[in-house]
Amino acid sequence: MIVSSVFRRSSRDYRCQQFVEAVTDYLEGAMRGRDRSRFEAHLRHCDGCEHYLAQLRRTIELTGHLGVDDVNALGPEARRQLVGAFRDFHAPRA
Repeated sequence: MIVSSVFRRSSRDYRCQQFVEAVTDYLEGAMRGRDRSRFEAHLRHCDGCEHYLAQLRRTIELTGHLGVDDVNALGPEARRQLVGAFRDFHAPRA
């Protein structure tokens, strides 16, 4: 769920980290109109976020949706790498 306080008052203050945090709501159509407009304004001016969104859309297209059986079928090494990637993504930045 998107909390509007995540957003700054102007689109130029919208940061890439906020974009990444909000992208799931955007893709699921759960973002409110004003927040969606600010999100899309950032997207028009940030090639990195535009590329990130394209990668996510392509990943969704290629994988469809994963079920519990798919996750359970991961080998230990793949599971370790996936969990590590999530931890690294959410680690505090210096």
